[in-house]
Amino acid sequence: MKYLPLGKSGLMVSQYVLGTLTFSGTNGFEALGGIGVAQARRFIDMALDAGVNAFDTANLYSKGDAEKVLGEALAGRRDQVLVFSKGRSAMTDGPNGGGASRGHLVGQLDATLKRLRTDYLDLYFVHQWDGVTPIEETVETMSGFVKSGKIRYWGFSNYSGWAIAKTAMVAQSPGFVPPVAHQIYYTPEAREAEYELITAGSEFGIASMIWSPLGQGLFGGKARRDGAMPAGTRQAAEGWREPYVTDWDRYADVLAAIEAVAAETGRSVPQVTLAWLRERPGVGPIVIGARDERQLSDNLASDSLQLSAEQTARIEKPGRPRAIYPFWHRAMWAMDRPSSAERSYLEGYRDSIGL
Repeated sequence: MKYLPLGKSGLMVSQYVLGTLTFSGTNGFEALGGIGVAQARRFIDMALDAGVNAFDTANLYSKGDAEKVLGEALAGRRDQVLVFSKGRSAMTDGPNGGGASRGHLVGQLDATLKRLRTDYLDLYFVHQWDGVTPIEETVETMSGFVKSGKIRYWGFSNYSGWAIAKTAMVAQSPGFVPPVAHQIYYTPEAREAEYELITAGSEFGIASMIWSPLGQGLFGGKARRDGAMPAGTRQAAEGWREPYVTDWDRYADVLAAIEAVAAETGRSVPQVTLAWLRERPGVGPIVIGARDERQLSDNLASDSLQLSAEQTARIEKPGRPRAIYPFWHRAMWAMDRPSSAERSYLEGYRDSIGL
């Protein structure tokens, strides 16, 4: 297992992080899985044996019950691992039941620590952008958590490019602690993060940690090229709205390329997908999850798969984002002075527009 420095920090995180969205499966999360404490302990054993040193959860997952399962499953070995969680989601009714305000986050972090049976988190994320709370208040609150010892590092998730830049710049003010990581959705088909999110993270020393790298099952080896999913999957469950796919024809082309490489290498579709993502420019730790031991074992085994340059390119091209403005313009006229973080992506746009 490879270990990566988490953004501009000295914390070393395994290339794969075990996610806990499938833990518990209560309070509206029944379609995602129902991993109890005993099976969670088995998952943790398998992850540790593979070299994973970090576990990711959130107060939102099963409305706190996933944190409870993880906390109980980690009993006796908390000091051997890194534990990440998130806050900001609405957990109670009322105007202050959610958000990134001091008033909401202070209580939510305390509740998270209690459920996880720990005195501190290694990394705490603001789960979504809050357009009401002043960003200075959020940054000050997270900085205070670090200084109090309740968290070691902080980050955010699902921010737009300008929100990343604004947060990072505010956090450079004296007395504040800068964020070191952000979590983003990124798959071989869903690559909007390439426009600004990954490069913004690289520019500010904020690691891009990937959530749901298999597209919530679209690259899990069971989906057809039309996106149809078998019964028992979360997408087949009534009312589950994710993932949002903008172009199903593009998805079919990407999946076809991955399936061809899987056949060539004798590996599974998930393993090829994870191996491809692992080597993308600017990509940091990848959060993997599973509903059973077979899935987890298969995902972890991808660590040994190295794709050829030709195989990588064959998967990359059909899913490449369109060269929208200002990226087509920069690809045409600004390739004399690109930053290292954006160079490879701009070169892809140049290829797309025939330059």
